Amino acid sequence: MNQFISHHLDSNVPLIREVGDYIIQSGGKRLRPLIAVLCARASGYQGSRHVDVAAIIEFLHTATLLHDDVVDESNLRRGRPTVNAVWGNAASVLVGDFLISRALQLMVALRHPRLLDIFSQSTNTISEGEVLQLINVRDPNTSEDNYMRVIHHKTAKMFESAAETGAVLGANDVSDHVDAFATYGRHLGIAFQLIDDVLDYQGDASELGKNVGDDLAEGKPTLPLIHTIANGSAEQATLIKDAIRSGGLEHLEQIVETVRASGGLQYTVDKAAEQTRIALDAIAQVPASPYKDALFRLAEESLKRTY
Repeated sequence: MNQFISHHLDSNVPLIREVGDYIIQSGGKRLRPLIAVLCARASGYQGSRHVDVAAIIEFLHTATLLHDDVVDESNLRRGRPTVNAVWGNAASVLVGDFLISRALQLMVALRHPRLLDIFSQSTNTISEGEVLQLINVRDPNTSEDNYMRVIHHKTAKMFESAAETGAVLGANDVSDHVDAFATYGRHLGIAFQLIDDVLDYQGDASELGKNVGDDLAEGKPTLPLIHTIANGSAEQATLIKDAIRSGGLEHLEQIVETVRASGGLQYTVDKAAEQTRIALDAIAQVPASPYKDALFRLAEESLKRTY
């Protein structure tokens, strides 16, 4: 898949090649394309188009990261300076646009209407999620239900699409476990984001590849904060609300302690574990294979990750 990506990132425009090489060398977990590959094989697919599907997923995901870093004014990702920190916002936005257009070319080349439908629907949903998150920034009154809607759209939908498109490749008809794989991806994606929320307050920057407290600095009301506001003391709620409204990290240590003391971090971990169980239950009836085993291990390890 990395070779496929490298080949299709090639362009006559030097800046695109330069930024493309930088993105590939930055690494990343490749979690979403891995899910696509595993679900394709677990559904019985024996061809090679799962590499194309995985690459499309990674192109779309990377494009969202490039755009996110501009919106969030981030300067560190995957342990390296962001593209916008190195080349500026304009280059980050435009290369992100290039990745989306290249993904579209690859989708059309598959000549598979069902895959094209999934990709187009998910891209639209993810864009809506980005706007929903923007609306919630610096809003301390964001509800848990509203936040869960945001992470379903913004994060989980890409996981769901990876699992679903992989499974579609191996499906003999529309009922061949495709919905089960899609459910697995959706709930794994929610769990993944919830663990990200926890790590923003207790992770290590050198492991995370981004700055601890980034979400708070950007005024994002994530689940640990939402739970603390709803269940902590009036004083704790005021501290968190003020931090969300103002952004910044002036009171980060106090906020981390407050979120921990109120049970916000543990509550979020428990919610992630619940989502992981739903994901695993969804594919319980999928025929046994090394690929299904890998999907189980992937979900379990994602829950315990520290970056």
